[in-house]
Amino acid sequence: MRASLLQIGPDGDEPVDSLRDRASSLVQEQAGADLVILPELWTTGAFAFERFAAEAEPLRGPTYELMAESARKTGVWLHAGSIPERAEDGTLYNTSLVFGPDGELAASYRKMHRFGFDRGEAVLMGAGTELVTVGLPGTTLGLATCYDLRFPELFRGLVDAGAELLVVPAGWPERRRAHWTLLAQARAVENQAYVLAVGSAGTHAGVPQAGHSIAVDPWGAVLAEAGHGQQVLTVDLDPARVAATREEFPALKDRVLGR
Repeated sequence: MRASLLQIGPDGDEPVDSLRDRASSLVQEQAGADLVILPELWTTGAFAFERFAAEAEPLRGPTYELMAESARKTGVWLHAGSIPERAEDGTLYNTSLVFGPDGELAASYRKMHRFGFDRGEAVLMGAGTELVTVGLPGTTLGLATCYDLRFPELFRGLVDAGAELLVVPAGWPERRRAHWTLLAQARAVENQAYVLAVGSAGTHAGVPQAGHSIAVDPWGAVLAEAGHGQQVLTVDLDPARVAATREEFPALKDRVLGR
């Protein structure tokens, strides 16, 4: 399986239509990939709180339509990162979209753990309540978003639901980049699963982004890592390695709590 991690982000006050077009073009350049992944809140910037309400859209809004078309034209599984979704009752959610190669929506995930404590996303957006996995040929994706990475119980729940490849789009700040790398490797090691963590590029509302998208194998080895700026990180994965790792070192069978 070949995965392309698209590390992009808003460029200053770039209009959202321009961002969508840029992302669509990048997706369509990945015709040799099986799975393509965009970052968290790439249409607004994860720290551009004032843009959330202004740029929020229904689930099947402009970003949905363009990403569905991009997946269909390219013939890839597309994790289209996340968007600020406005639900029918007016609640905002940080919502990820996954499309199949036919352009049909395979899954959506509303971020459970909202960052900001008493401000920002934590007070502006609602919290998701459901774990989400997506079956792909040869593997199963488990969906999480950014701050979720700090909560191992979510990932253990995804593994219990069959996940073998954990996908984490993010808008992670540069000042905590060491945590980003450490936690991505920890989630891979403890769950004996691949982790594809896709960071955002640029600076969002004055907050420099960590970038450094990273692919980690089930033993915790870093297979590939990006730098700071806009970049496409391509990595080849062997889905069979997850089962082999779990058989060779069957630590998951020794769990005492949470079974």
